[in-house]
Amino acid sequence: MVSKKGPKRHLKRYAAPAQWKLPRKVKKFVTKPSPGPHSIENSLPLLLVVRDLLGYADNGREAKKIIKMGKILVDGVVRKDPKFPVGLMDVLSIPDTGEDFLVLFDKRGRLTLKETDRRDIKLCKIKNKTVIKGGHIQLNLHDGRNQIIKVSDPTKAEEDVYKTGDTVIISIPEQKLLDHIPLEEGKLAYITGGMHIGDVARIVSIEKRKLHPDVITLETKDGEEFKTIKDYVFVVGEEEPVLSALKNL
Repeated sequence: MVSKKGPKRHLKRYAAPAQWKLPRKVKKFVTKPSPGPHSIENSLPLLLVVRDLLGYADNGREAKKIIKMGKILVDGVVRKDPKFPVGLMDVLSIPDTGEDFLVLFDKRGRLTLKETDRRDIKLCKIKNKTVIKGGHIQLNLHDGRNQIIKVSDPTKAEEDVYKTGDTVIISIPEQKLLDHIPLEEGKLAYITGGMHIGDVARIVSIEKRKLHPDVITLETKDGEEFKTIKDYVFVVGEEEPVLSALKNL
């Protein structure tokens, strides 16, 4: 017999993803994020961000009130759903206080906030790309967005400069494509997984592999070299990171 119950609205704390930065033994349950642009493993409900990361509320009721009043913007858009998923590279703004934060991973792989100097742009990693009707290109980005690139002539390969793993800079909330940072040697990258999660390092070399993910060698500012897979590399700049929050990591 199929249960008529809908999806569970809460999540037990001990079962919460390791990326969530919250105490495990305070209460039994924790708010579960709504389906949205990020997976549950790589996002936090907005309520937890306001209460636990920002510390602007003592409890869930106060956090809900702040959110329902439209005090919090995510990527330039007012979000009034306490369960809205906030994830990697999202820009969280609080106009009343003039604060802007970038969502990043800390050295233990937990989602955290770091103050940033830009509330008008966002970095998005290209996860996939497809050709749509008319020969135009659709970029599928890491936060669930789709960006359409219109080409004048589909037969001209030089018009398609975007590759999987590259980063695009978009304006928020307008979502206009402003610039493009290719995944290539010499670029700066933010590491999103593995032993060096949370670090910024420079790409030294890229080893292409057919049946397995590409292996990328990087060098930290201290001169340490390490290898990781392409999936864990998020390009964030050339000589310097595009966003100030990514400096000195």
